[in-house]
Amino acid sequence: MKILVFVGSYRSNGNTDRLTGLVKEHLQKEAQAHQVALEIETIYLGHINLQYCRGCRICYDRGEEHCPVKDDVLSLKEKMLAADGILLASPVYVDDVSGIAKTFIDRLCHVCHRPQFGGKVAYLVATTGGTRTGKTLDTLKMAVRTWGYHVAGQSGFKMGALMKREDTRALFDARAAQAARRFFQAIYHQAFRKPSFFSLMVFKIQQMGWKKEGVPGTIDYRHWEERGWFDPKQTFYYPHAAPRLKVALARLAGVIIGKFVA
Repeated sequence: MKILVFVGSYRSNGNTDRLTGLVKEHLQKEAQAHQVALEIETIYLGHINLQYCRGCRICYDRGEEHCPVKDDVLSLKEKMLAADGILLASPVYVDDVSGIAKTFIDRLCHVCHRPQFGGKVAYLVATTGGTRTGKTLDTLKMAVRTWGYHVAGQSGFKMGALMKREDTRALFDARAAQAARRFFQAIYHQAFRKPSFFSLMVFKIQQMGWKKEGVPGTIDYRHWEERGWFDPKQTFYYPHAAPRLKVALARLAGVIIGKFVA
């Protein structure tokens, strides 16, 4: 099992790093308990070459390999494709994700058009000094869902300006263990095989939108066409085991909403 941990902060010893460190410890314990070989790689977004998106649309129109911005994003995506799951963590900056976390999301905008992470699992973490974490987690969740990830869960932590490691463990060890267990179990038991109502609905909306507005021959259109996602019988990015009634209701909701947004 391979897991990537993305720390969306420039502080390598900040609250976000310390909290994700606890989760990583418990992920290793889960792996040992299940006799699973686990590899965890931590990537500090603030310590790599990650540049701003220029909004040129070249990744949409010609493909991400033609992007004029030469940074580490494509190598990061290759790591994500090779991993079973990601733990994506960000501190709260002005009631939302950090700037570097937003840049990371923006640089993968082409994946919103061409989802590539179906069958993979994400867990989301937000840390804050004292304000809410909900909007930050919503931003992370919307991004990874659009990329194709199954979201196993999310956790927000109020930690003050900079919490000592021993205090972090004393206050949040149990919650970190719970997050690790939920994340690990989602990968281990392939929870992505039962996509949520929301995910099924969004797929239907995207399916309608690309079928209606997509231009045949473009890279986006080919991505959907080659995978058979335009087929009316295709209900998700990959074969799944969601209950038929749930699928039918989600697709009906998608049709209704899609008439207004697709």
